[in-house]
Amino acid sequence: MNIKKIAVLTSGGDSPGMNTALRAVVRTCAYNKIECMGISRGFQGLINNEIKVLNTRSVRGIINRGGTMLYSARSKDFLTKEGRIKAYKNIKKHNIDALIIIGGDGSFTGGMIFQNEFNFPVIGIPGTIDNDLFGTSHTLGYDTALNTVMEAIDKIRDTAISHDRLFFVEVMGRDAGHIALNSGIAIGAQEILIPEENIGMEELIISLKKSKEAGKTSSIVVVAEGDKTGKNVFELAKRVEDKFPDYEIKVSVLGHMQRGGSPTCFDRVLATRMGVKAVESLLAGEYSKMVGVQHGEITLTPLDLAIKGKSKINSELLRVSEIMNT
Repeated sequence: MNIKKIAVLTSGGDSPGMNTALRAVVRTCAYNKIECMGISRGFQGLINNEIKVLNTRSVRGIINRGGTMLYSARSKDFLTKEGRIKAYKNIKKHNIDALIIIGGDGSFTGGMIFQNEFNFPVIGIPGTIDNDLFGTSHTLGYDTALNTVMEAIDKIRDTAISHDRLFFVEVMGRDAGHIALNSGIAIGAQEILIPEENIGMEELIISLKKSKEAGKTSSIVVVAEGDKTGKNVFELAKRVEDKFPDYEIKVSVLGHMQRGGSPTCFDRVLATRMGVKAVESLLAGEYSKMVGVQHGEITLTPLDLAIKGKSKINSELLRVSEIMNT
């Protein structure tokens, strides 16, 4: 297939590094004398024909910016066949030959359906802070989110120590505990609660009792939002408070601050490498793939496998965490 024009969109939750990847896509297109089109507001923008030409001037000064200059939106219309037909008509109207999607598993699922229905080349760049896609050791924004969480909990620790408090800190990770596990080790958490390893309330109480008996007057428990030890982090804190009435217990939910901020050096370099690979792969006839990184090398994984495959929690880190909690 002779590709002369590539479109790019960002979809789903934003993550630091999306802008950097977008910049790399545009500049790689320019390097290869391929026209690049930007689609605003994800798949909804594709349906609404919010499509514009992007050149190297368009992406000037965005390498260090969080979020996405193309904006992102959920699209109920794209879930319908009628919506996707409208999107495809706009693709043909602009003579677009291939599509690069920067997003997570939901965005890739939409892209894969679109590709199958219209036999249209699609390739994905993983942009999600949860690091929950199979076929890559790091997704864009994950490293930045880890550093944001670590810095926030370091500040919370100052208060915990000053007031002899037990803090439950909830971090993002509905289905994957990568952020909680890595940040928990980095800040020296007393316990780390993640969806993949349900330690249970009894074990948590035993751990906190042991900590208190050892003379520890303040502790931090890092909780992934998908953990099932309690119905939610507030209910969990209340149940622990009932067991430790003399402990002052506080809850801090870091929320969307984890998505923001200037991408780290790691995320900027990774996003640039992935953006270059995405364009070059399409030009080489490779599509229906996700660009990833494994053992430092940029790789390609079939989109369906990236979506359906399960990212694995690092068992070595679980062991390290257990040792550090003694």
